[in-house]
Parts: sequence; C-alpha cells; structure tokens
Amino acid sequence: MISVKLPPQSSIVSVMTKSVVKASRWLLRDFAELENLQVSVKSNKAFVTSADLKADKILREELLHARPTYSLISEEAAEIVGEDPSHRWIVDPLDGTVNYMHGFPHWAISVALEKNEEIIAAVTYDPVKNEMFWAEKGRGAYVNDKKIRVSKKCRPSDLLISVGSLSPVLEERLYSMSNSLRRSGSMTLDMAYVAAGRMDLLLSSIRSNRWDVAAGMLLVREAGGVVADKNGKNLGNYEDIAIVGNVDIIPIAAKLCFLSEN
Repeated sequence: MISVKLPPQSSIVSVMTKSVVKASRWLLRDFAELENLQVSVKSNKAFVTSADLKADKILREELLHARPTYSLISEEAAEIVGEDPSHRWIVDPLDGTVNYMHGFPHWAISVALEKNEEIIAAVTYDPVKNEMFWAEKGRGAYVNDKKIRVSKKCRPSDLLISVGSLSPVLEERLYSMSNSLRRSGSMTLDMAYVAAGRMDLLLSSIRSNRWDVAAGMLLVREAGGVVADKNGKNLGNYEDIAIVGNVDIIPIAAKLCFLSEN
C-alpha cells in the first residue's frame, strides 16, 4: 500500500490513486504466492492471471462508483458506454503480465481519464516499489510526492534507451549506436520512467494499445517530454507511438532510427 504522503490532488486523481491501491492488494497477494497462481489462456494466446481479472473488476467498480456516468474501456473486459460519452476511463489492471508470472518485480497498474478524446489525468502505480506516478493536465507530473522531469540528454552514446518490439533493421542500428538498451516488458512503466528521467528515450515500431500508453502519454507531456510517431510528429492518438523523450531528442531519434529504416 502506498505509504508516502502525496501532495494535494484533485478529487478525480484521488479517486484514481485510491482505486489502483485497492486493486494492487490482490496482485501483491498472488505475486507473493506464485505457486498458487491460477492462469488461463486468452483467445490471443496471451496469459492472464486470476489476480489480473480480480484487479480489473475492482478498478471498474471503484471508478464507476465514483463517476457512474463515465464510460470505461479496459484490456480485460468489454467497453462500458456511460451516459456521459465525453468522459472515459482507460484501464490496464496489470501491464507486465509475463514479468508478473515469473516473479520479476517490474509490472504496474494504470488508469487514465479521457475527456473529449484528450487525456486529462493519469496514474501509473508500481505496487512492488511503492511508487505512484501521477499527472493532471496543466499541473505537472509526479512520482509520489516528488515532481518529475524528462531527461535532457541528446547524444546517442549517452542515452539509456527503452525498446519495445523493433524491426531487425532498427534493432541492429540501435545496438551499433549504444549498448545501453533495455526491454523491460512493461510499456506503462517504461513511459513513466521516461517521464521521471530514469530512461532517456523510448522506441517502438509496433502499434500500441491505448490502455498500455494512455497514462504514460500524459505523464511524459506533463514532465516536459514529447510523444511522437516515427517521423517525429507530435501525436494525439495512441496507436502510432514510436518515439518518447525530450523535445530535442525526438528529431534526432527519428532521423537516426526511423527515416532511414528501410
């Protein structure tokens, strides 16, 4: 459970932080007892745990109890269309499922609030490390009680780079540029780490699911960073995210990694 005192938050972010903390209890319980973990197989052959589904149920109940007219979309359940279609919760009850199943302590819960198709509030919670990343539009980004900013590094050889699924050409090019590449298994936490300046750059060449990146997009932007497509263009949507970092590294990464990929 989150044990640090958070700075003053709006009522909406307070709802979000309390919801993810409540959902995390089930995930932490089963994470501590992996030998008893029940695992099923989804239609897309990815694994999902019983704790994952329980956390999803708790998040839906808590968020819709607090704002019953809002819509909600989650990785694990059908979309709920509420009376107020202009507001929508975007929920990922467990990002980093494979890490979780192997007892690797790098996974998170994320919730974002979308208003008229724009993310206005975001929470990413890492229960194992007791870190609450949160942001509100126009109010900055935080981890627990500390304000965060993206890294200012730009020289490729100095960068700690987070990589998602990459084409062979791009992966080979990156390894020729830097030995400091990380593939963590949690896009949600990778984006939070870029926002906090722990990672300098995130690169991916596959289309993203909105629940994996919605919270991270606001965290990065409120921390002074940019979320862009492979051409370096600032994005408003979720699917085409390719480059995440500070404003100066985006055009450099686009040129070095993507514009000459083929």
